[in-house]
Amino acid sequence: MTEKRVFSSRLLSCLIAISMFFLILSCSLLFRIGDNSLVPTSIYNLIVADHGSVDLIDPKSTSCKDSCSCDPKQAVLKVFMYDLPPEFHFGLLGWTGGTGGSWPNVGNVSVIPRYPGGLNLQHSIEYWLTLDLLASVTLNVVRSCTAVLVHNSSQADIIFVPFFSSLSYNRHSKVEGVETKSTNDVLQERLVEYLNGRDEWKRFGGKDHLIMAHHPNSMLIARWKLGSAMFVLADFGRYDNQIANIDKDVIAPYRHVVRTLDVNNSPSFDERPTLVYFQGAIYRKDGGVIRQELFYLLRSEKDVHFAFGSAGGGGIHKASAGMAGPKFCLNIAGDTPSSNRLFDAIVSHCVPVIISDEIELPYEDLLDYSKFSIFVPASDACKKGYLMNLLRGVKKEKWTEMWENLKKVAPHFEYQYPSKPGDAVDMIWKMVSRKIKPLQYKAHRKNRFKMSQQFLNSR
Repeated sequence: MTEKRVFSSRLLSCLIAISMFFLILSCSLLFRIGDNSLVPTSIYNLIVADHGSVDLIDPKSTSCKDSCSCDPKQAVLKVFMYDLPPEFHFGLLGWTGGTGGSWPNVGNVSVIPRYPGGLNLQHSIEYWLTLDLLASVTLNVVRSCTAVLVHNSSQADIIFVPFFSSLSYNRHSKVEGVETKSTNDVLQERLVEYLNGRDEWKRFGGKDHLIMAHHPNSMLIARWKLGSAMFVLADFGRYDNQIANIDKDVIAPYRHVVRTLDVNNSPSFDERPTLVYFQGAIYRKDGGVIRQELFYLLRSEKDVHFAFGSAGGGGIHKASAGMAGPKFCLNIAGDTPSSNRLFDAIVSHCVPVIISDEIELPYEDLLDYSKFSIFVPASDACKKGYLMNLLRGVKKEKWTEMWENLKKVAPHFEYQYPSKPGDAVDMIWKMVSRKIKPLQYKAHRKNRFKMSQQFLNSR
C-alpha cells in the first residue's frame, strides 16, 4: 500500500508538471499569435529576444560590485566612434572640453552639457545616442547594453560619426558677420574631408558608417557625398531615393515635447469629451496643403478642436494639456511626411489618426501601428463627412483596446539617460543591428578578393 501511495504521488506530481508546461506554452502562443491580444507583438518580441523582461531599471536602486560597464561580448552591436573634436558635438552646446579630452564625463550627470529645450529637442537623437555610447564604457552607469563602444574599428559592427548635425543646422546655419559660409556648412565640409581620409571609410566606401541627420534640413551639403552611409532620419521627405531609403537607413522617432502621461492617470474614453484634436501650423506647402483643406472641413464640428498653434507663448504646455483630453489626435502631413505630433499623441495616450500617405514609422518591423493608430488615405480624409463618420463610428470597446496598447508601447518612444531596455535609444540600436547585417554581407561579398589580398599582405 505504501508503494502504491508513493507511485500515485509521483504520478500526480508528473501530471501537474506536464499540465503546467502546456499551460505556459499555450499562454505563450496566445500572446504570440492572437490578433486581439492586448500585448503588442513588439513587447512579446522584446521579451523573447532579450531573454528577460522589459522592466525599466532604476539606476539609483541598482548597485555595482566592480563596475556596470557593458561586456562587449554580450552586446548586440559593437560600435567604434570617431574621436572628432568638440566643435562637431558637445562644443555646439557650449562645452569647451576638459581634462578628459574630447568628451565630457558622462558618469557625472551634473557636468553633462544640456541640450536646448523647446522644439530643438525633437531632433536631439544625436545627443542621446552619443551619451549612450560614452556611458557604455563608463563605470557605475546602469544602462541597456544593446550597444557598446569598442576602441578598435576592426572589431566594430558599425562606425559611429558623432556629428550633432541637427543642432548644427538649428543654431549655425545662418551666415554671421563677416563670414562667407555658415558654421554649419564649414563643419559639413570638414566632416566630408575627414571621413574620406579615413581607412575605415575607404574599407567599404562608408557603408558601415552611421550618420545622424534627423532634422530634414541637416547635412544638406554632406548628404550627397556621404550617401553610402546609414542615416538616422525622421523620414525620407527631402531625400533623393538613391541617397536615403528604407533598405539601408533607420527611421527614428522624434523626441516628444509634451509630458508623458502616467498610465495610472490616463483619462479613459468617457473622460475625454473632445472627439478630435489638432493644434499646429495650418498653412503648409507641398504635401502639407491637406491641413488647410481639413481645417475648413472640420472647424465647425462641435466636438473638434482644430486650431493654429506654435511652440512659443506656452504652446508646448497648452499642447500637453490639450492632447490629454481628446479621443483622437490628428497627425497630418506638413512640409515633410512626419512630425513630432505623432509621438506627442502616443505619450498622451490619444489615439493617433495618421493622414500622411508617405510617412515612414519607427520600428515598424516590430510594432503593429494598426493596433494603436488609425490610418486614413489623404484622398479619403478630404471627402466631406468621411473622417468624422469614421471616427464617430469607432466603438468604446475598440477605442479602449487601442488606448491600452498605446500605454504599453509608449515607453518605446522615450529618450533618456541612462538608457533603459526597450526605450527609444535601445530600440534604435536594435534597428541599426538589423540593418547592418545584410549590408555587411553585401560588402564582404563584393570585397572578398580585395580583403583577401590585404589580409595576405599583412602577414
